[in-house]
Amino acid sequence: MLRQTLARSALRTTRQTCNASRTFATSSRRQAEVQLTIDGKQVSIEAGSALIQACEKAGVVIPRGRFHEVGGKRAVEDKNVGPLIKTSMNRCIHCTRCIRFSNDVAGAPEFGSTGRGNDMQIGTYIEKTLDSEMSGNVIDLCPVGALTSKPYAFRARPWELKHTESVDVLDGLGSNIRVDSRGLEVMRILPRLNDDVNEEWINDKTRFACDGLKTQRLTTPLIRKKDQFLPATWEQALSEIAAAYKDFAPKGNEFKAIAGELVETESMVALKDLANKLGSENLALDQPSGSKPLAHGIDVRSNFLFNSKIWGVEEADAMLIVGTNTRHEAAGLNARIRKQWLRSDLEIGVVGETWDSTFEFEHLGLDAAALKKALAGPFGKKLAAAQRPMIIVGSGVTDHPDAKAIYEMVGAFVEKNAANFSTEEWNGYNVLQRAASRAGAYEIGFTTPSTAVAETKPKFIWLLGADEFDAADIPKDAFVVYQGHHGDRGAQIADVVLPGAAYTEKAGTYVNTEGRVQMTRAAVSLPGASRTDWKIIRAVSEFLGAPLPYDDVAQLRDRMVEISPALASYDVVEPVALKQLSKVQLVDQNKGSKPSNTPLKKIVENFYFTDVISRRYRFPLLPLR
Repeated sequence: MLRQTLARSALRTTRQTCNASRTFATSSRRQAEVQLTIDGKQVSIEAGSALIQACEKAGVVIPRGRFHEVGGKRAVEDKNVGPLIKTSMNRCIHCTRCIRFSNDVAGAPEFGSTGRGNDMQIGTYIEKTLDSEMSGNVIDLCPVGALTSKPYAFRARPWELKHTESVDVLDGLGSNIRVDSRGLEVMRILPRLNDDVNEEWINDKTRFACDGLKTQRLTTPLIRKKDQFLPATWEQALSEIAAAYKDFAPKGNEFKAIAGELVETESMVALKDLANKLGSENLALDQPSGSKPLAHGIDVRSNFLFNSKIWGVEEADAMLIVGTNTRHEAAGLNARIRKQWLRSDLEIGVVGETWDSTFEFEHLGLDAAALKKALAGPFGKKLAAAQRPMIIVGSGVTDHPDAKAIYEMVGAFVEKNAANFSTEEWNGYNVLQRAASRAGAYEIGFTTPSTAVAETKPKFIWLLGADEFDAADIPKDAFVVYQGHHGDRGAQIADVVLPGAAYTEKAGTYVNTEGRVQMTRAAVSLPGASRTDWKIIRAVSEFLGAPLPYDDVAQLRDRMVEISPALASYDVVEPVALKQLSKVQLVDQNKGSKPSNTPLKKIVENFYFTDVISRRYRFPLLPLR
């Protein structure tokens, strides 16, 4: 028994000894080798090694502080988003500011992101242009230069530019802008912050149309001789006007003055005073109804102003839009309407031709009959019950055949619901002026006073920057003087052309649609022999034997304030008094008007070509909107 135990123990010990002495041989994994040629020497090195290791193996010493190995990189294809915005998508950091602006502010959700992680890209999903009148603002929003201005690219450096704070005059809002110029040339226009007017946004026409200031400019006086224009000196041109005035001998209202959309208030005051000194009250505006008395009147400021204020849109809880396309007539105001619609329960109704809107609305009809039905129906009850109701009447309604009937309906409804529409804190009746000069013209009374005056056939016509006039207002046998800065419709029919100043070349007063008085400032000098408009009129008054009683702009502005004290304070909105009198002009004077129920049409056919400046800059490949 003892022998068996010892045998088993010896066997176990032998096995343990064998196991302890057993060894396993392993070999490392063999890496693939790469053949390189360094300074003419063939070197074999394992794949995945650094280039500097191969150099060391070849006997080439490279200081490690100067060694940089270039590896793979990520590149993103530039997107074509239209003729206004240039893309450099390698710079994009995916901050999504452009996406949020397009969706939240502009209401045109073309911009978006595709892919995830390292494959994420910003683009338009399908290749198309940015179909928004506010698209240029993404240039200002982009923090890294991935989105830049295509028309402005490589034209100037920032340190070369002179910055001038001014006001936009291409619509009725009076957006605050900064004009960047170099020498005699306006290089670009950028937005300027004003929370009460345009916040920090401007529309594409304001931003890019400045290139139209360089083409088809009037730079010297012209006199028509046998169907062609001949250059002349100022003395020759003014003498020609004086001789024609003597030959045509207009009496009283046979002298007619028509003011355009871009004219500053000072020039209209000077022309009005000149016409009055010559015995005429025949003043008109270059719009279809410009030679007729206005349906809303001008004696009470609240009848033709945006009384709720532009920023007041953000307090509205019910809104009726009558005869206007806010997206094209006032893009900045349209952005505020969208903001309020997104963040509140704002209900919007529209009477008139519809458009591709950035907010939802209830279409209530096309004509005056539809307006009457809407005010008497469910939507009218919503307006009457609202805490901050708004009615926005477009300036195009003034030119409509049913203007008197429409203003009577609106005025009567506002008067009936005065408890909500007309309080100490709120006035819900608004007129949206489309042109920059309109509110200023109404302030100083630059309108036709009566039907009898309007029916007078003029012999001598003065066009002050007027190019949108009705051809029926210009008799074939009348002598026409055109004063302006571009050779457009007015210059083509004129007998004498006098070159004036554009809004970037003069300091002028403008009144925006809410009655805010603002001033443009001269960013560049006048081109050629051009002169400031009010100075031209002052010189003409001497040649016509009716000299005006002011020699400098300070005296002229004193005269302007004498006519309308509201023009004395800049960058403020003067409160409107005499609210009860507004009913007299809106309702009582229009009472009994019978509507023809002609549909209310859009008055802006193409957003990008609405005036002499924007028509000169041909926005390439943009859709007609």
